[in-house]
Amino acid sequence: MVKRNRTEVTEFVLLGLSSWPEMQPVIFGIVRAMYLVALMGNALLVIVALSDSKLQTPMYFLLSQLSFIDIFLTTITVPQMLIHMLSVNRTISFNCCMIQLLFFMAVGSMEGHLLAAMAYDRYVAVCDPLRYSAIISRRLCLRITLTSWVVVSLNSLLYSVLVTHLTFCGNQVTHFCDITPLLKLSCTRPVVNEMLIFTEGVAVVVSPFFFILSSYACIGVAIACMHSVAALHKALSTCSSHILVVLLLYGSVIHMYLRPSSSYDLDQDHQVAIFYTVVTPMLNPLIYSPRNQEVKGALWRLFRKLRISGNFQPSSQANRD
Repeated sequence: MVKRNRTEVTEFVLLGLSSWPEMQPVIFGIVRAMYLVALMGNALLVIVALSDSKLQTPMYFLLSQLSFIDIFLTTITVPQMLIHMLSVNRTISFNCCMIQLLFFMAVGSMEGHLLAAMAYDRYVAVCDPLRYSAIISRRLCLRITLTSWVVVSLNSLLYSVLVTHLTFCGNQVTHFCDITPLLKLSCTRPVVNEMLIFTEGVAVVVSPFFFILSSYACIGVAIACMHSVAALHKALSTCSSHILVVLLLYGSVIHMYLRPSSSYDLDQDHQVAIFYTVVTPMLNPLIYSPRNQEVKGALWRLFRKLRISGNFQPSSQANRD
């Protein structure tokens, strides 16, 4: 085992996405564009889901919460990443790093819980449609959301407290403070932290994934028993967008976190981290909106309302003149 010098770390150095200075402006422009698309797309989806009278259903309440989470997730990491990308001083204080870790772990875990709730919603809609209104309600979704927030917040707080008690032999991390690169900087192998990730972490982070798999296994059985082509097509169209979002999220999560810190590779995980924190939140509204006729109809009604409002104001001003 290679021994490393122990130092009291008061700040961390953010390495950025590329070691080539000439590439920083190009990467800055690409990441900023994706960040703005993610912000605008998810914000628009939240506004439509909460304001349109035809979207006041449990499914769209959960979808609006998912978009809110994506806004929060990108805002925790990307603005700081963009600032440091073109800055000479790329350091973040120890306390700020721990705060970022706390929020990032909580919000990232919350996304999985929301996808599990949406999978249950789809399961009831496909397998027990006649009792859907009696089982799934906005009040139930609100309770699930609040309970999930409590669970993931406590889980994230536990991780953050354990990391603060580690002794670090370096201070260089990726473009934001995450649990895996911080464990890699520990002077000794953080056995307790790794055991926590593979036990309690599995219960909080991966259990929603298995719940999603079991929900879609039941949905698959129900679809296989359908004799109506129209019902089959409706069931597949109802679930396809959600399945794609689940694959994008958990493909990144499993690669990033469910492995020992000894197998951590900085260059490879740079790409996965940027995909998880920027690309996936940008794609979520693009996946849900074009494939959903109700969302497209709500967007059209919103744009038409804004257009009528814009045309009305100048004419009203002209009449007063």
